[in-house]
Amino acid sequence: MRTDRRRGPTGNRRAGRAGAALLAGAAVLMSLTAPAPPGTEPVAAAAPAPTSVNYAVAVDQSTSLEAGDIEAEKAAATRIAVGNVSASSHITVFGFAAADNDTQRAVDPACPRTRLDAAGRESVGACVDKLRRREKNEGTGTDFPAAIVQGVHELASGTDPSVPRVLFLLTDGIMDVTDSDNYGDEPHRENEGKRRLKLALESAAAKNVQIWPLGFGPRPDQEQLDRMAAGGYQKGCVDLPSARPTAHKVSGAKDVGTALERIFAAAHCQRRDPGPSKRPPAVLPITISPLATVGSIVVDKGDPEVTVTYIDPRGEKVPTTGKFNGSVFELAGGGSTVEALKIIDPVPGVWKVDVKAPEGHRSLPVAVSVLWQGELRGSITMAPPAPKAGERTTVTMRLLTRNGYEIKDPADYAGLKVASTFTGDGFAPVPLRLTDDGKGADSASSDGSFSGTVTVPKSANGALNVRATLTASGLSADTRGEGGHVSAGPSPVTTGLGAVRGSGQPGDTVTAHLKVTNTTDAPHTLRLALADAPDGLLSLSPAEIVVKPGASATHELKVSIGQASAFDRPLHRDDPTGVGATLTVQDTTDGDRVLERTPVSVQVTRACTFLECYRWVLVGAGVLLVIGVLLALAWLRQRGGRREPQGLMLHLIAEDGTVLGVHKAGHGQKQWYAFDIAEAHSNPRIERRTHGLYAVQRSPEGGAVLRRRGGARTRLTATGRADLTDQLSLALGEDSVRSGSPGIPDPVSTGAHDDYL
Repeated sequence: MRTDRRRGPTGNRRAGRAGAALLAGAAVLMSLTAPAPPGTEPVAAAAPAPTSVNYAVAVDQSTSLEAGDIEAEKAAATRIAVGNVSASSHITVFGFAAADNDTQRAVDPACPRTRLDAAGRESVGACVDKLRRREKNEGTGTDFPAAIVQGVHELASGTDPSVPRVLFLLTDGIMDVTDSDNYGDEPHRENEGKRRLKLALESAAAKNVQIWPLGFGPRPDQEQLDRMAAGGYQKGCVDLPSARPTAHKVSGAKDVGTALERIFAAAHCQRRDPGPSKRPPAVLPITISPLATVGSIVVDKGDPEVTVTYIDPRGEKVPTTGKFNGSVFELAGGGSTVEALKIIDPVPGVWKVDVKAPEGHRSLPVAVSVLWQGELRGSITMAPPAPKAGERTTVTMRLLTRNGYEIKDPADYAGLKVASTFTGDGFAPVPLRLTDDGKGADSASSDGSFSGTVTVPKSANGALNVRATLTASGLSADTRGEGGHVSAGPSPVTTGLGAVRGSGQPGDTVTAHLKVTNTTDAPHTLRLALADAPDGLLSLSPAEIVVKPGASATHELKVSIGQASAFDRPLHRDDPTGVGATLTVQDTTDGDRVLERTPVSVQVTRACTFLECYRWVLVGAGVLLVIGVLLALAWLRQRGGRREPQGLMLHLIAEDGTVLGVHKAGHGQKQWYAFDIAEAHSNPRIERRTHGLYAVQRSPEGGAVLRRRGGARTRLTATGRADLTDQLSLALGEDSVRSGSPGIPDPVSTGAHDDYL
């Protein structure tokens, strides 16, 4: 908030940011129950997560607070309101310390119950700003009973009891009512405080108010915080330890933000994934789980001048409001120091948060995190599907997303509880334990497949049923059932089909082989189908097989992968997307007897682009091309170097053979050294002239080539000479001078030397 920038040094602003940054944008997320797949019992629908929540924030105002602590607490309360994207939620904020006498009060109301619609989010910041640290003459203790009584009153009065009621209690100290007259005589005040705290906690429990204390700094007593958490309402949003009210303690105000975000997520059955923190300009990656049905990307900007752009895993910039590519977006807090983008049906994968800031607004880091809720679906099988009495059968519960994708990351279902039972006609329920630890019937640990074995009681005489319920914080509960029947004898048709696994690209086919034996003298018709198969992603052929009397054969089955457009997420080359289903085989001739229920797992990758498919060919061709160019350049350079005239000794020879002068050629222009004859009739000598009548260059075959402007070229050997005028000629090297035997100029060369002449 802009008030943070006026309130003190940077350290205080940072403490304030830490106190609630990551909580901003925390949405009350709705979780839907996964539909039952074909071939299974109807799902026992779990109650959907509430769309709203009533919560109160009690802010410690005692004089024991450090200068920046109150700012951290205030920032936390403000950011919860600004970031909340549920318009039907309500928040109440108040401060507390202690009342030393009748003229003082222990509680300072700041924000009355406020509906967090657009107008409410705008107003909360101003009312929270009323909170301040108490002065010494205003009541300086820490009255926890009064704070809890106030919180219970605000949350329970006139509110719907079905909406969760949560009190966040922020404090830097322990209960201190030793100076409070209304707690009786001084020697009895401490015991009276404990008695009233016990009564306040009992009231909270009776009125369904959860208490989540957060202590910061060295002073809070962990045992006292634990007693307050345990004294309130204990039933969390889900029956898991992680959702029960818990006290937390951190080292100081700088850690309040992260701790509060974890508390907020736990209290509201949300899952939290932290991201990086960098100064702008920067691109911050944050991963949204494939299980997420709704999530909130929370960006702590630190400075309201920071601008944020959101890019989905497909590489597309998404809007901050409205619908786009099957998702719904809603931004809150865009003009403040923290904002949250709520996304319904987000594209799973790595999102990019692009943050920019003008000069002078880049000193504080920007942090990103995501809070989300989702759905988890199970697919359950028994093998064999029709066991005999006394026979063991293996039960497997595979975890899938609501869209039928396999789950790769165990962190997505961390804390999952699987409860299962095995029932049937003729026997009492049998305990069944399903695990994902790679032991016993479970083939691999942490692969999203829970397995266990059970022995069918010998008294079993009819229908069998196995049911398993998946429960995890932040994920809607899902109950799946698999029906079967005790086998009275050998099946007239037997089949053999192992687990169907394969990989491919959209449009490819995975092949499996079904062994079938018909022991009767009549044909049997088998119906084949894919249960739990996501629409358009997998299909099976053939759908029907007719087995001839007494026949034993192997039939080829084809599982076809749908087109890329059928996938609601981007496919990758090196990171396959797992698609799960269950292949069922039923004998329609024998009353739809189930012969097979086999898991199907297909790993789908994106088809390579032209550049990806032929990358190494193109790289190889590029390397060869570079080598060829380098060789050509080297050859040209070598060839050019062989023509360079520098160093040629040009001898000017008179008609009688006298050497009139020797001139050493320098660098040539375009490999030609141009010169002229100065004072040809009185004192002849060779002088360099840029546009001289003559020019020489070396010949690669040895010697040189003489060129006359507008005339022919003459080959000049080391022992020969060429006429320049009627009385002057040109020779090379010292040997001809010492020999005194001027050579005869060669005629203009032809053939191999034409390039040089």
